[in-house]
Amino acid sequence: MSVAQLENIRSTPRGSAGAPAWALVSAGAFVVMMACGNGLLNDSDTLWQIAVGQSIIDHGAMPYADIYSFTRAGAPWRSSSWLSQVLYAQAYALGGWGGVVALAAAAIAAATGLLVRALGRYVAPVYAAVIALGALALSMPHLLARPHVLVMPVMVLWVAELSKAGEAGRAPSPLLLVLIALWANLHGSFVFGIAIAGAFGLDALWNAPAAQRGRLVLQWAAFGCGALLAACMTPYGWGSFIAASQILGLGGLLNIISEWRPADFGHSGLFEIAVLGLIIGLLCSNISFAWPRALIVLGLVGMALAHRRNIELLALLVPLVVAARLVARFPVIAVDTQAPRKSASPVMLALLVALCAGVGATAAYALRFTPFAAQPSVAVDALKQHHATRVLNDLPFGGYLIWRKVPVFVDGRAELYGEEFDTNYLRALELRDVDRFLALLSDNNIDATLLAPATPAVTLLDRLPGWKRVHADGVAVVHVRDPSRTSGEVQP
Repeated sequence: MSVAQLENIRSTPRGSAGAPAWALVSAGAFVVMMACGNGLLNDSDTLWQIAVGQSIIDHGAMPYADIYSFTRAGAPWRSSSWLSQVLYAQAYALGGWGGVVALAAAAIAAATGLLVRALGRYVAPVYAAVIALGALALSMPHLLARPHVLVMPVMVLWVAELSKAGEAGRAPSPLLLVLIALWANLHGSFVFGIAIAGAFGLDALWNAPAAQRGRLVLQWAAFGCGALLAACMTPYGWGSFIAASQILGLGGLLNIISEWRPADFGHSGLFEIAVLGLIIGLLCSNISFAWPRALIVLGLVGMALAHRRNIELLALLVPLVVAARLVARFPVIAVDTQAPRKSASPVMLALLVALCAGVGATAAYALRFTPFAAQPSVAVDALKQHHATRVLNDLPFGGYLIWRKVPVFVDGRAELYGEEFDTNYLRALELRDVDRFLALLSDNNIDATLLAPATPAVTLLDRLPGWKRVHADGVAVVHVRDPSRTSGEVQP
């Protein structure tokens, strides 16, 4: 589809007012996500994210050092997602867990609707809706009430506008710099946004007439410098780049953290089927790409294969990158440039907003949203009864301990603890190195443990002199130091 045809689409007379496809899909996605609200809360990190946001609100200051652990207390730490954390804290203050679910659901719905609207420049509304809903389904495993969800609408709009500029062989609007500034305050993945802008700059140079490329290089270079400056418009300034890049320095630890693990083709899930389908489709459909676009697609596929948490990048962004070439190969799915375009009726949009608000409010008060189904609430009560102050906790319990204002040994902020600390900690709890586990207890003056029943270290603590089990349920087991059992050998 040529640029002239795209301009023709935009200039086509509008038809009768109503609800366009993007609005209907967005409203439907919101209702679905509210119905699946507990799934959005199925991550203990949500708890500490809200705790950090509430601390920022209460003190009117940004975190620069750790105040939540006893193993890294006072160590430098910046929150690269501070604005998202504040928004979640405000949502919780206004509507409890229903408010948190509604905020995350609204962001997901907005991203889905924006994807439909962006694809509508190329493909018929029904196909745009099917593609967007497929992207939503593919992203479901990583749709959680955490900062990365709030940045999804910004990411879709950013890439859609960059893609439009690239295929038109021009520079993007400077107004886009507002998006990258917002992104930098919402989530550390803004670094990816700046990187992909460079790829679209190459695409624009490829598509531009040779005589215009010299001027275009300067325009894209200016835009890139502007993006770097805009990304520094955070409370941390240039420090936001440091905070965002620390996670990439965790090395082999990324293969241990669940969401950072690579894709596993040993089983057939929706993601694996989608990747194989994408490869087969590109091989068999004779779709040709200019090398910059091919580079972007390969980069997104590679990121998703390397780390599961990048699946939503593949799902939401690849359709925007390939849409124009897809339509050129399969004209049957193209948007009808001669048909009247349905405009957005203010009345209809207002009714949809009211409907979504009603559904959200009803769900927030009628449904029992519960964060992190495996909360060790009773176990933490037992810890407090024993006045434990230095608790060795399983990683998934870190967020809940912060929520209960108990200093943690470790939590989900892997960039704070570092590769060596987390790796040694995980090896110790799995008893791959028993001496290291015993040293971990003594060197850190641990006076209690909070571990999942399946953690191998639980069995050792049951037999270890000087330790006593004081609580156990299906979620957690608590051991405390017992002076009456300080002598003797490990019991069989």
